[in-house]
Amino acid sequence: MIKSVNIIGGGLAGCECAWQLAKRGVDVYLYDMKPKKTEAHKMDTLAELVCSNSLKSNDVLTAGGLLKEELRHLDSLLIRVADETRVPAGGSLSVDRVLFSNTITQTLKNLPNVHIIYKEITSIDISIPTVIATGPLTSNTLAKHIMKLIGSDELFFFDAIAPIVSYDSIDFSIAYVKDRYDKGSGDYINCPFDKEQYLRFYNELISGEIVELKDFERNRVYEGCMPIEVLAKRGEDSIRFGPMKPVGLKDPRTGKTPYAVVQLRKESFVNDFYNIVGFQTNLTYPEQKRIFRMIPGLENAEFQRLGTMHKNIYIKSPGILSETYQMIKYPNIFFAGQITGVEGYVESISSGLVAGINMYRYLNGLSPIIFDKRTIIGALCKYIAYKTGDFQPMSANMGLINYDNLRIKDKKEKYGVLSKQSLELIDNMLTEENI
Repeated sequence: MIKSVNIIGGGLAGCECAWQLAKRGVDVYLYDMKPKKTEAHKMDTLAELVCSNSLKSNDVLTAGGLLKEELRHLDSLLIRVADETRVPAGGSLSVDRVLFSNTITQTLKNLPNVHIIYKEITSIDISIPTVIATGPLTSNTLAKHIMKLIGSDELFFFDAIAPIVSYDSIDFSIAYVKDRYDKGSGDYINCPFDKEQYLRFYNELISGEIVELKDFERNRVYEGCMPIEVLAKRGEDSIRFGPMKPVGLKDPRTGKTPYAVVQLRKESFVNDFYNIVGFQTNLTYPEQKRIFRMIPGLENAEFQRLGTMHKNIYIKSPGILSETYQMIKYPNIFFAGQITGVEGYVESISSGLVAGINMYRYLNGLSPIIFDKRTIIGALCKYIAYKTGDFQPMSANMGLINYDNLRIKDKKEKYGVLSKQSLELIDNMLTEENI
């Protein structure tokens, strides 16, 4: 018998979960703490992208691209809206974040069996079917309750958000438009450094004043969102071979490859704001303005948003969650999103989809849908449920897929086979399981 479900958290995972349940006829009560906001949130709408506006590559020969295609086959609302609100970004799926969030919010509001309630939840009633999708910025009060619920110590790390500059403040006598190896339609703006400029910038960056973390917060920064100044301190060339790598970005005016390059990526349909790619930071606001205006072409940059550092909370899922994101101890409770240990926008959407489908099946006495280990969705589910040893947040990657006896040396060919196999498995599941 179909019942109602509470979903705690109106981020990417919670909204996808709400869609999957609602379209199957379940009454959904979606709780979100807004208009109260964390330090990283700015908008009043659901499904806010708080970091980058990029959902990464659309190429099905990459793990991120394949995961998005799997989700398209499974009728993901959020990926469909991302496709509809896409902005030019070469081979990646980047969106107009305001239009994306507004569209998701309005779509869910228009569903008669979705009830959006703006209220902060501080505890969980385990007798009520509930999906906890509060994300990496879960409030301290609820986080403490969750830790009691799972019987584990709190785990956390910190990541950082990159600044955004206005298009009109970029100096195009210095900056130039070009995609790496010309793969795209002129979606990136490039700020070129010669060696002398780079060394001046580098030395200021590594000595810049940062927002100090407390002692118990140190050394817990996730590699995938490493602040640019932390990465720079690993060596003089660490960022020149990382986010500032110049390969494939010859300056069309000189025909030469710069010593280093800072790339800017479009944030919206109109040329108004650009994200400084890879420049997540924990520098103080005055230092960000001073140091980042040393970037050639950004001397007079107007910052629409400065970088910030925020806490990410996640649970140690193995032994606590099954591969359907359902609690082993309390079957009425599912988790979804980055609080489970998946890392990334699309990965969070994936977990919300799996949790939504399987909460519906649980409520109706149906056997759970177990996604095959040879799909990216299934590989992430199995990582969350069965990872042994040190458990760290994980984003989609081909290495998670079980290759079985596949022996193909050429990486492109191998990934092509894996991609085809994965989508066939998803389509077969749709037919056989009637999901």
